Amino acid sequence: MQYTNLGRTGLKVSRLCLGTMNFGPETTETDSHAIMDKACELGLNFFDTADIYGWKKGEGWTEQIIGRWLAQGGGRRESIVLATKLYGDTGDGPNDRGLSAYHIRKACEDSLRRLQTDHIDLYQMHHIARDTPVDEILQAMEQLTREGKILYLGSSNFPAWHIAEMQMAARRRNFLGLVSEQCIYSLADRMAELEVLPAAERFGLGVIPWSPVGGGMLAGILQRPKSGRRANDFTLKKLARNTEKVEKYEAFCKEIGQPPADVALAWTLTNPVITAPIIGPRIMEQLEATVKILDMKLDEATLARLDEIWPGPGGPSPEAYSW
Repeated sequence: MQYTNLGRTGLKVSRLCLGTMNFGPETTETDSHAIMDKACELGLNFFDTADIYGWKKGEGWTEQIIGRWLAQGGGRRESIVLATKLYGDTGDGPNDRGLSAYHIRKACEDSLRRLQTDHIDLYQMHHIARDTPVDEILQAMEQLTREGKILYLGSSNFPAWHIAEMQMAARRRNFLGLVSEQCIYSLADRMAELEVLPAAERFGLGVIPWSPVGGGMLAGILQRPKSGRRANDFTLKKLARNTEKVEKYEAFCKEIGQPPADVALAWTLTNPVITAPIIGPRIMEQLEATVKILDMKLDEATLARLDEIWPGPGGPSPEAYSW
């Protein structure tokens, strides 16, 4: 396994992050526990979840599955960097979502209880909260840090200017601020190259791409029976808009003799700003097959061809759209 620092911090995380969104709805608890054990065996020490995963409002189904795995002991908690997220609906009350100090405190306590741990290593805001002052958010996070309930603060789905705003406010408060941003990023979703990735690099944030294989669109979707992966309605709609590109992409991957999903993941890791793409295996075989991409090297000719098939926005702004 390869490891790198999470942004500007001294924390070492694996170059692949184990996403757990499938645990519960798609993967049984027994299989989820087996996948996490195998991930540790393979050296993955970076696990990501969220309080809404499991999609049963207020239950935190996925966090509970992870909590029961951690409760087995055997050094499990000590061997991983545990990340979770807050923001989404956790109940029907008016304060059961968002980033108010009220909800931050309650959401953190609930996640700690479900995860059966005394601290969260990386606590991520799942979305911006336009109706909440930045100082209120940071004060609540500072309090959780002082209490030892969280160690690091991260963002997810933040625009670049919100990252900058939060970092400037954190500096005024002598607080470490954000250390990571979790954003959508793949060959098929390169908008982050305009501003989010440059902002993350400027402020020392690690970047944790979600959906690095385009929700399955970059995973050999045209050969679905052979791929072993499922496509949801969102992915199928996306495919309808990008069929020609996907055809060219899969043909190119066949030409170089590499699985499409592996090429997509390896491509994200060629960007020096990227810390660890999130992989979300449903079954053990997917986990074992994915780890080998860390040894894949994409040469300049391959990268150039991928840029032709999946052109980005033209680099960072303003050069991408100005002189």
